[in-house]
Amino acid sequence: MNPPLTGQVVFITGASRGIGRAIALAAARAGAHIVIAAKTTEPHPKLPGTIHTVADEVRALGVEALPLALDVRDAIAVQDAFAAVGKKFGRLDALVNNAGAITLTNVEDTPVKRFDLMLEVNARALFVCAKAALPLLRAGETRGGRHIISLSPPLNVKPRWLTPHAPYTLSKYGMTLLAQGMAGEFAADKISVTTLWPRTTIATAAIEFAVGAQLMALSRAPEIMADAALAILTTIDGSLNGRNLLDEDLLRERGATDFTRYAHDPAHAGQLYPDLFLDS
Repeated sequence: MNPPLTGQVVFITGASRGIGRAIALAAARAGAHIVIAAKTTEPHPKLPGTIHTVADEVRALGVEALPLALDVRDAIAVQDAFAAVGKKFGRLDALVNNAGAITLTNVEDTPVKRFDLMLEVNARALFVCAKAALPLLRAGETRGGRHIISLSPPLNVKPRWLTPHAPYTLSKYGMTLLAQGMAGEFAADKISVTTLWPRTTIATAAIEFAVGAQLMALSRAPEIMADAALAILTTIDGSLNGRNLLDEDLLRERGATDFTRYAHDPAHAGQLYPDLFLDS
């Protein structure tokens, strides 16, 4: 029996490390060809992984990889990236909008340039990438579902999530609002649009360098997000369209019971830190 994503093509932004890399490898193991779209083309002294190292990992799993150097703020470059996908594969089955920018500062302490960066890499990039992906997602036949996944949170407008870092919150909530709108707009094309967010912090560079390195031991590994993304990508009946999903909740719906294996530090598996925008 063939793996569930055999022959499909999955485009992942921010895929050179962290959650994006984990999703790329999970989808590749499931048989998908992977488009690795990220800015990192050369090794960074503090951040391992490039589009080329991930491409090598994907190919080692027996599927094709297309590494693309891409800044999601550049709308022309995004259009060119999807044109390259069409030329190489002739199809697209899923877009995973994973690239993100984060600064947890309030309005007074957030530079305008940083605010613009978060809006462009978060909410605007989802719009730009989804718009560019749409013709390929609509074209051709697929035995599975077509998907757009936005890595953004459920909407929670309590002051505790607005007052300390309203600029970042706006950029991420903008992604979720856009995804909900697209879920309705693209439903006739049988394109399922969902959001996915971790119930706990995830051990990534964003946590280590932008949020607080002390949280790394209290976080889960990126693989839990990868498994949740795979659960979405292998859902072919459209039943997830429009849903704002949490990784653990979705995996529990699909029968998972043991989450200790996802702990970044097994010694703290019972002391995990809730992610932003979640009250419990």
